[in-house]
Amino acid sequence: MTIHVERNDHLATITIDREPKLNALDYPAVDALLAALDRLDADDAVRAVVLTGAGRRAFSAGADIPSLAASVAGGTERALREIVRRGHALTRRIEEFPKPVIVAVNGLAYGAGCEIVEAAPLALAADHATFAKPEITLGFPPPFGGSQRLPRHVGRKRGLEMILTGDPIPAARAAEIGLVNAVVPAADLLGAARDLAGRITRHAPTAVAACLRSVTRGINLPIDEGLAVEAACFAATVPTDGVRDGLRRFLDRSGRA
Repeated sequence: MTIHVERNDHLATITIDREPKLNALDYPAVDALLAALDRLDADDAVRAVVLTGAGRRAFSAGADIPSLAASVAGGTERALREIVRRGHALTRRIEEFPKPVIVAVNGLAYGAGCEIVEAAPLALAADHATFAKPEITLGFPPPFGGSQRLPRHVGRKRGLEMILTGDPIPAARAAEIGLVNAVVPAADLLGAARDLAGRITRHAPTAVAACLRSVTRGINLPIDEGLAVEAACFAATVPTDGVRDGLRRFLDRSGRA
């Protein structure tokens, strides 16, 4: 198996384990990641997911180049089906996952590995991690959604600099431009990711899911449409136990119950 899932209380940790290949994503690994996310989505006991790579050298070096080359050799339709549609399905699943996905970048995140970071709502990086968009060196643009997400997250000019040069950037620069939330010592990476997950899962799962949905669906909409998304997400939480319990706790503390 190239994808391992470990559960600990409300937290699941997914590890991409192709360490000799720098955790490059071949098609079976992408499909296994999608299947793992489907299972964790259906498991109500799981409240958050940490996604990382095996070893210390790489989170993921990106798409598996021999697989990609075989698809390209098969022509445009095959390449679109096997590379782009599969890649879009994975990054869209991560982006729209109803539970927080925290990427723990334990080494280089290149190509599709960087695109997973872009798609995830939260990411932490080890201090030795690096990020790059090297697809241009192979003659094509990012195919897992990176040409769209990266400029939206870090700005058009910063995104284009990475996409057009293919040059890597260090973890500190990734944090500076907003590609990751924070940089931590490598030895502390998983602990920091699990701590962040715990700070989120202490809140009602319905509230967490509503916040994720509101931001993800609204972020690229005009403000009026985004506000409508926010209103719908708020309305969905009104009849839930999370709202009733949260308000009761506040009122009890304030002596106004």
